[in-house]
Amino acid sequence: MDADLQDPPSLLLEMYQSVTKENYDAVATRRTTRKGEPIIRSFFAKLFYKMINQISKIEMVDGARDYIFMKRTVVDAILSLQEYNRYSKGLFSFVGFQVKWISYENVARVAGKTKWSFWKLIGYALEGITAFSTTPLIFSSLLGLLFCFVSFILIVIIIVKTLVLGDSTSGWPSLVCIIFMVSGIQLFSLGIIGQYLSKTYLEVKKRPIYIVKETNL
Repeated sequence: MDADLQDPPSLLLEMYQSVTKENYDAVATRRTTRKGEPIIRSFFAKLFYKMINQISKIEMVDGARDYIFMKRTVVDAILSLQEYNRYSKGLFSFVGFQVKWISYENVARVAGKTKWSFWKLIGYALEGITAFSTTPLIFSSLLGLLFCFVSFILIVIIIVKTLVLGDSTSGWPSLVCIIFMVSGIQLFSLGIIGQYLSKTYLEVKKRPIYIVKETNL
């Protein structure tokens, strides 16, 4: 629950009653509007949810908040996930259980300023995509195959023009442009692979998610 009161405390009673009386395992909240946010930020947020739900097997609810009331069984299930890279919205969806969603209109924060810049949100979106989808790796492979096919066709065309029409191979500026384009595609694909390798690197370290300084147990 955010301390700036963007997560309405007035919903707590309804959330509690839904868990205790309606036998839900968890009650989650989602915003139906993004009033007060920059238009560009709202646009990219909606675009992200549409994209992630197309490429991921885990459903991400548009406007979902981390403001969730959970039974102990749900909490234990989330804590049992030992991964280092923790995209919370994806983890909440992954564990499943019977969840009730409560919708509300966006509430302006009472105090303070957001610490989430546009670029931090972009990074957070990439975290979600790489954590819950391998589609970018498939896309990278298909892009490589496509360019190999196009290159093969161009080679055949050049050979035919040279042997049949007697047209000498020329045009180094176009050749340079092609080399730059293909190199850019290769670097883009390597960047995608690098994102997944970096996640693997952090996971194999097996660092604890948190450290308890003191306990009474």
